[in-house]
Amino acid sequence: APKADGTPVKSRSALDNTCVLTVDLVNRVVAFLKKNNAPKIDGSYVAIVHPYAAHDLMSDPEWVDAHKYAQPENIYTGEIGKIAGVRFVESSEAFVADGVYCTLIMGANAYGVTEITGGGLQTIIKQLGSSGTADPLNLRSSVGWKAIKTAEILIDAYMVRAECCSSFSAGIDAAN
Repeated sequence: APKADGTPVKSRSALDNTCVLTVDLVNRVVAFLKKNNAPKIDGSYVAIVHPYAAHDLMSDPEWVDAHKYAQPENIYTGEIGKIAGVRFVESSEAFVADGVYCTLIMGANAYGVTEITGGGLQTIIKQLGSSGTADPLNLRSSVGWKAIKTAEILIDAYMVRAECCSSFSAGIDAAN
């Protein structure tokens, strides 16, 4: 994100609390995605945004809350609103790097998720008394699961990571 005076920022360490997520920055990302012919997802691009980064963007008069433009059955889980042709999905799990909030803005087919033959999911059940001498009084049984799945970026030009600070947080969040 550029500084409040418009000065470009070329490194994460140069970001300060004036470098917040703005409509102008979102418009620049949208222009980049359009230039790269990134297809939209249900008519819009989609962003994953941290609540602190969303805080600054939601104060803009162009912001439209999700319930004002979409029917409840068409709203993504966590979707909070739309601006500049981008639907924003808020997540506290959005990547944070040393107080810098990373917002992913993407088009369709930017990434893919593996499909494992057989589902890649295994449920494991150990019945009561199956541990032999490790559980001589038959007090323990267990149930667990494991899954094999991964996501992979398919087309770099269809996804942008916008890094910004937040006027709300003062950079206090640790990396996740």
